[in-house]
Amino acid sequence: MASAALDYVVVEGPIGVGKSRLAEQLAERLAATPLLERSQENPFLARFYKNPREGAFPAQLFFLMQRAEMLSGMRQNDLFAPRHVADFLFAKDRLFAELNLDAHEFDLYDRVWRTLAPGVPAPDLVIYLQAPADLLQARLRRYASGPERHLDIDYLERLSGAYVDFFHHYQESPVLIVNAAAFDPLENTDHLDPLIEEMALARTGRHYFNPERGVL
Repeated sequence: MASAALDYVVVEGPIGVGKSRLAEQLAERLAATPLLERSQENPFLARFYKNPREGAFPAQLFFLMQRAEMLSGMRQNDLFAPRHVADFLFAKDRLFAELNLDAHEFDLYDRVWRTLAPGVPAPDLVIYLQAPADLLQARLRRYASGPERHLDIDYLERLSGAYVDFFHHYQESPVLIVNAAAFDPLENTDHLDPLIEEMALARTGRHYFNPERGVL
């Protein structure tokens, strides 16, 4: 069982990798409160999928404000606060901004981000589900029902590469990197117990979990 000190856990990874489902499963198993991104509430998302150049900036700002509001009430040191498992990492918000915005839009976005970031706590652990673009596309076509199921492979390759680069430099929290090619939360829960056991060991630095071989 994961340590009680893991009061704020984040599951991250590119779209289609299964982070929301895993966050729900972990929250249920750990008796935690799930914090799930509410993408259906973003009125600019459909515009982004239809015309990324036109819709990226308002969609990104909406997500930024939504994520900040969801996390602003958390206090890591409050002994009476519930555990939380989220399917988004606030620091990663800039990844999408850098990927989708032009220089002027990003400059304005970054000013807002830097204003909000100091009020957001860092997770006790980040679980990063890593997967190649072809796997992401296959899962989106299999599971997704919205316009994201039609995302092209070039965008998914850039997104997957941006995640790899982001977590190469990320140092705010311990990171447990999971080989998502062998781990599908939507299909197989057999690996959930060993994952939870290994979460307690990933208290500093980076750790690597391959469900077929264990932890490195």
